Amino acid sequence: MAYIRTFGEIPGHPEGTTYEDREALRLAGLHAHKQNGISGTPAEGADAIVLNGGYPDDRDEGDTIIYTGQGGQDSRGRQIADQELTSGNAGLVKSQIDGLPVRVIRGYEEKSEHAPAAGYRYDGLYRVVRHWFKERDDGFRVLQFRLEKIYDTEIVRDFGQDTGDLESRPADNLAPTTRTEQTVNRLNRRASVVRNIKKWHNNICQICRMTIELPSGPASEVAHIQGLGEPHNGPDCEENALCLCPNDHLRFDHGALYLTDDLKVVDTKTQQVIGKLNTHPKHVIDLRYVRQHRSYWIK
Repeated sequence: MAYIRTFGEIPGHPEGTTYEDREALRLAGLHAHKQNGISGTPAEGADAIVLNGGYPDDRDEGDTIIYTGQGGQDSRGRQIADQELTSGNAGLVKSQIDGLPVRVIRGYEEKSEHAPAAGYRYDGLYRVVRHWFKERDDGFRVLQFRLEKIYDTEIVRDFGQDTGDLESRPADNLAPTTRTEQTVNRLNRRASVVRNIKKWHNNICQICRMTIELPSGPASEVAHIQGLGEPHNGPDCEENALCLCPNDHLRFDHGALYLTDDLKVVDTKTQQVIGKLNTHPKHVIDLRYVRQHRSYWIK
């Protein structure tokens, strides 16, 4: 039976359902493969992952998961090469960028208190919130992803399903999106950091020197060099922030651009210097954060 990639819940398979083996998962439409951990492609995105003890770098804290991508292992499970941003790994990045939900399935071999004692269990929908490269003690680089559990399943239930053209659907079907009350832990961002960075640079991107003109006036975004929160734990301060346009913010966060110690901007793919970071006398960037960010993307 051909696998149909669906993003979100699979009817008849609610969270907590258990399965005897990987083939049962595939036949249920939960995961495309009998061995690979990631079900997905660079073009479509990743719809599911399996946590089953495949990589020692994984960290399972229940509602938050640090998941190691695929590739670079031999038949005995030893890391023998760097991982690359291809195949299922690129699929997870696509899901991050497009906001697609990912089904998380835990297997009995996962070394975690959240794993089932036997077989496999579907444990709900997660969103990919961040990715980066990590250099291990053995010298090989692996790609890691931070996933956080989604509790409002009403909003993500219909991802990937064909609902037809909006104009052809009866108005009665266009009901407001439902809401579910939930408790969310959020980082406390310092408003003064955002205010200072934007003011010093006059809302002009430090990389491309462009600004976004809105009816309300010029606008920009503040990007942190070393990411906030687990696992990067960068500080929320001016020394760890940049004033960027939305395009360069996305490129910087996803490793398409990085900074050298003399604040040159480098295109990661071509390794060409594309310019010098625009600076301001009051905005002193701490090179510790620049080096940390660079370590996520280049060896």
